[in-house]
Amino acid sequence: MAYLTSDPGISLDGFIAGPAQSLENPLGDGGEDLHRWMFEQPEEHTAEREAITSAGAYIMGRNMFGPSRGEWDLDWTGWWGEDPPYHAPVFVLTHHEREPVEMKGGTTFHFVTGGPEEALRLATEAAGEGTVSIAGGASTINQYLRAGYIDELRLHVAPIVLGSGEALFRDLKGLSFEVVASRSTPMVAHVTLRRTAD
Repeated sequence: MAYLTSDPGISLDGFIAGPAQSLENPLGDGGEDLHRWMFEQPEEHTAEREAITSAGAYIMGRNMFGPSRGEWDLDWTGWWGEDPPYHAPVFVLTHHEREPVEMKGGTTFHFVTGGPEEALRLATEAAGEGTVSIAGGASTINQYLRAGYIDELRLHVAPIVLGSGEALFRDLKGLSFEVVASRSTPMVAHVTLRRTAD
């Protein structure tokens, strides 16, 4: 199986999106502040930004791909415009079938109805020798953490408290990591954790 990583931005109180997510506010109240470092100081965080987009394939939940539920709005092609940042195959977990959506820059969204294991199998095949990144959201990352599949968790900790929202590590216990790297600036602390044996 491929080496699995995940790169969530996270608040001090453990949320990777704020409350009240909507079409106009996809990261919820305060959620955009988790990623200020990426856009306001890109030159100071080049290595971290490149690592986030270096995977051979990605997996995400339907909520990360778009706001709708039920049958697809076929005009919707994601939050990221015509050239999403992934530039690799992206496997979207869903209960509703849809044909793949090819975007500029090499990103193709594939819609997987067979569950997390099927998505992981397809992403591993697509990644080849590359890594597979669990892009989000929180419930999707938590599913793969619970199953013991994520090898490396690269947290980007913003010095803010959201109070509520989509929580990483919700209803998880017994996980153990070691810190293998860390670096901080006034806007964010980058902490790389590697899963240890149970």
